[in-house]
Amino acid sequence: MNLNSLQFDNAWMRLPEAFYSRVSPTTWRDTRVLDVSPLGAAQLDMDSDSIDRECLEALMAGRELLPGMAPIAQKYTGHQFGTYNPALGDGRGLLLGEAMTIQGAMDLHLKGAGQTPYSRFGDGRAVLRSSIREYLAGEAMSGLGIPTTTALAVAINGERVMRERVEPGATLLRLSPSHARFGHVEWLYQRRKTEDMQALLWHLIHRHRPEFAEAERPFEAFFADAVERTANLIAAWQAYGFVHAVMNTDNMSLLGLTLDYGPYAFMERYKPDWTPNHTDAGGRYAFDQQPGVGLWNLTVLAQSLTPLIDVERLRGMLDEYEPTLQSTYAQLMRARLGLTAKKDDDHSPGDASLTAAWLKLLEQHQADFHNAFRALGNYRSDADSRWQLANALEIAPEDKALETWLDDYDRRLQQESRGAEARKLAMDAVNPCYVLRTHLAQEVIEAAEAGDSAPLRCFRERLASPFSRHVGDGDDWFLPPAITAPPVCLSCSS
Repeated sequence: MNLNSLQFDNAWMRLPEAFYSRVSPTTWRDTRVLDVSPLGAAQLDMDSDSIDRECLEALMAGRELLPGMAPIAQKYTGHQFGTYNPALGDGRGLLLGEAMTIQGAMDLHLKGAGQTPYSRFGDGRAVLRSSIREYLAGEAMSGLGIPTTTALAVAINGERVMRERVEPGATLLRLSPSHARFGHVEWLYQRRKTEDMQALLWHLIHRHRPEFAEAERPFEAFFADAVERTANLIAAWQAYGFVHAVMNTDNMSLLGLTLDYGPYAFMERYKPDWTPNHTDAGGRYAFDQQPGVGLWNLTVLAQSLTPLIDVERLRGMLDEYEPTLQSTYAQLMRARLGLTAKKDDDHSPGDASLTAAWLKLLEQHQADFHNAFRALGNYRSDADSRWQLANALEIAPEDKALETWLDDYDRRLQQESRGAEARKLAMDAVNPCYVLRTHLAQEVIEAAEAGDSAPLRCFRERLASPFSRHVGDGDDWFLPPAITAPPVCLSCSS
C-alpha cells in the first residue's frame, strides 16, 4: 500500500466553517526527504521501504496533494503563560487530510507549510532544527510508551529561514488521530458558540471515543476521559524526566497526547525545578510544576464546558485528576525501581518515601537521571554492588545518604518474591539505555545540515527501541553531557 492508496474522510470540514480556513501549502524548492519513520508508516498501514519517495517529497514540498486531501488551517485560541490569546490557530501548519486506517482516523499535518490567516507576524516556515527535534521526540516518546503525536517523515528544503540565525528550511509530516486541543473548546466558549461546541464534542466522540455515544451523559464521559488521560500523560512525563516547557492550553491535546514539541528536553543531571525554555524566566512550566499546570489547564477546559456540563459535576471530575496522576506515577516509579507489589508508607520503607529519597539523592549529587535507573538494575544487595552503583552515580561509596537509601532499598527488596536476575530483566524493560539527549540531537541536526542524514536514522532507530542495547554500540549514544557543559537553554523556535 502506498501513499496514493490512502483513503481520506475529512470530517473536520463537516464542522462549521468558522472552525478552519482553506489554505493551500506553499511550494518549497529543492525539497529532500531525510528520513521516513517505520513507526509512522505502520500507523498508515504501510511499510516505510515501500513508500514512493518522489511522491512523498512532492507532498512535503507543497507541490502536490494526494487524491482526497483537502488542506485547512484550524482555528483555536488558548492561554499562553496564563494569559488568554484570542488570535491563535495553525500559523505554520496545515491539516492536509484525515486518512482512514485500520486503527481509525489519522491526521496528516504538514508543519512548515507556509503562512495562514492565523500566522500573525510569523513567516509560516519551519527550520530543520525544530523539525528534526519534533521528529525524534515522537520516536522517543513512542519508544517509552508515552502517548504522543508522531511523524511519517522529515524533509529539508532549499529555503533559508531567519530565526536566531539563518537556518535551512524544512517540513515535517506529522501524524495524530486528531489535533483537537483544549484551545478549540476555549475558543467556542469565549465566542458563546454553544451549539458549535456541541458539534465539536459529538465529532470527537463519534470519531475517537464511540463508547461514550451511548452513555447517559456523553459530554461528561468525554471530559472525565480527558482528565484521566491528561493525568496519566503527565505522570509518565514525570516518571521519565520529560519537560514539555510550553504547556499552554493550545498545546494540550483533548485526546491526551503529547502535542507541539518546542523547547522540550529530557532531564539530564536531576534538577526538579529545571526548565529548558529561556523565555520562561519564572519557571511556570518547570519540570516540577507540570502536574499543577496540567490541573490548571484542565480547570480552564472545565470552565469552557460550563454551558454544557453542571459546574459541580465538573468539579467532581477534576477531583479525580490528582489521585489518578499520583497512582499512575507511583506505579511507573515502582517499576523503574524494580518493585512489584504495592507497599504503602505504613510499611518500612514505603514506596512513596523510597522514591522521594532516591530522587533527592540524585538531586543532591546531580546524578544523571536516566543512567541512574539503568545502573540500579545491576544492583545485587552486596558490598561490590554498592561500590559499583556509587561509582555509576558519581557518589562516594561511603556517602551516608546513599548508604541509608540502599539499606532501605535492601529491606524493601526482601519483600519482593522475584530474584535479582528477574528484577534486572524487568528493570531493563522499563529503564531506557537510549534517551533523547539534547546534545545528541544537536549533533544529529548539525550532521543533517551538513548533508549527512545517517546519524538521524541511527538515533531514530535507537530511540524507537530504547530499552535494548544495539549490538556494536560504543558510548556515543549513552553518555550524558559533560558536567562542565552549560545547561540546556532553548527557545520556542526550537
